[in-house]
Amino acid sequence: MRGHVRERGKGNWYAVLSVRDPQTGKRKVKFIALPDAKGRREAQRECARIITQMASDAHVEPGKVTVAQFLERWLDHIKTQVAASTHERYGEFVRNNIVPALGAVRLTKLRPEHLSAAYSKALTEGRHDGRDGGLAPQTVKHMHTILKQALKQACIWRTITNNPADLVKPPKVSRKEMHTVDTDATARMIEAARGSPIFIPILLGVLCGLRRGEICGLRWRSIDLDAGRLSVVASARPGRGAIVEKETKGGKGRAVTLPPMVATELRRHRTEQAQRLLRLGVRLTDDHHVLTREDGTPAWPGWLTRNFREFMHRHRLPQIRLHDLRHSHATHLLAAGVHPKIAQERLGHSSISITLDTYSHVLPGMQDDAVAKVDAAIQAAMNKPKTK
Repeated sequence: MRGHVRERGKGNWYAVLSVRDPQTGKRKVKFIALPDAKGRREAQRECARIITQMASDAHVEPGKVTVAQFLERWLDHIKTQVAASTHERYGEFVRNNIVPALGAVRLTKLRPEHLSAAYSKALTEGRHDGRDGGLAPQTVKHMHTILKQALKQACIWRTITNNPADLVKPPKVSRKEMHTVDTDATARMIEAARGSPIFIPILLGVLCGLRRGEICGLRWRSIDLDAGRLSVVASARPGRGAIVEKETKGGKGRAVTLPPMVATELRRHRTEQAQRLLRLGVRLTDDHHVLTREDGTPAWPGWLTRNFREFMHRHRLPQIRLHDLRHSHATHLLAAGVHPKIAQERLGHSSISITLDTYSHVLPGMQDDAVAKVDAAIQAAMNKPKTK
């Protein structure tokens, strides 16, 4: 394939290519605009790139690339830059939510109003599982985040000049109300759960602050019962017919000191688990998960959520979410006067500001107590007998 560049008017460069018509076999001249070329040298480099792509059938004229075609290319591009589970999640959002709404639009014709209309429609009738209704605002916000990231790469590749997602606001997401249980309710909950499959997950949530995925992803090799410490290094989530483990939220592991009661109950749980697996002809190893099904396979996060909800309802305990056990643990720490920095490290927050913002409702009481202590100290100093 041959080609050269030509300037039509001031600064308007074109690649002039001699291509073969696939139907007739005859050669014809094809003009391709080079809008980003600032001079002859840049135009020649861009022309050479296009010739190379066309020789390998990898070139698609920018004006004809659809959003769907571009997003597939973008997914291939970021595959090595994110975790496998993250890439899989991006693909689900792209193919299930974004492409049905915007996939047929040409990328160069994509405008902010297209995105706004797609978000509004998704909120009212965006479900793809056959049910009526729309997507949750949080889901639509995820759509926006992924689309904005992808279109930013399109700008870097000079496929488009501006990112239309920069001019669109995603739907407002209301923060879910936080519910916690006090120490008395926590004690009742623990006693009611003793001997049930939900017992160890409750202890790990309300006394150690682990998330659901971290509980399901915890293996025995990450627990040192002699030292009374566990390491949170992985989080489990359901994948395509299997449990997928990934790094913890925030990308960093953390060490959590075990309360003596939790260490004792974990020892008992390990013994019972080993005996149960031995009856199946399986020997318990450090590679096994702490929370397993009867056959020794890892427990699914959905099973944990469902069983916790049924347990709380059956025993007429406060109707809280499984994640609220973690909130309760944080609240207990701060109410007991533990420094927020320690709470941040124990919970695995990426910064102390997240801890302070999330649990600000506990801080006024801590402030009152601190002021009372300082006042008492000053008063005591002032009331000391004065010496000459």
